[in-house]
Amino acid sequence: MEERKRPCRRELLNWINVVSFAADDTKLFLDTHPHHQEAQQYFDTLKKQRVESLKEYAKYYGPLTLDTAAASSDRWSWINEPWPWQEGGC
Repeated sequence: MEERKRPCRRELLNWINVVSFAADDTKLFLDTHPHHQEAQQYFDTLKKQRVESLKEYAKYYGPLTLDTAAASSDRWSWINEPWPWQEGGC
C-alpha cells in the first residue's frame, strides 16, 4: 500500500476555499432552481470534495470546522499549530 505524501497546507486550504465557494454559489442557484438536476449533481460532487478536503486537512493540520474536530487523535492539540491565516507554508 502506497503511503500518501503530506499535502501542502496552503494549497489544501486554497482548495477548500475554492470548493467551498463553488458549493455556496451552486447552493444559491439551487435556491431559485430547485429541480435543476445537473446543478444538484454538481452540488453533491462539490459537497463531497469539500468534506473529504476538510477531513484531510484535519488529519494533517488540525480541524478547520466543528465537524472535523473529532478527526484529530489529540482533540485539542490543534491549538498549538499555526492558524490557517498565519504563515505556515508547506
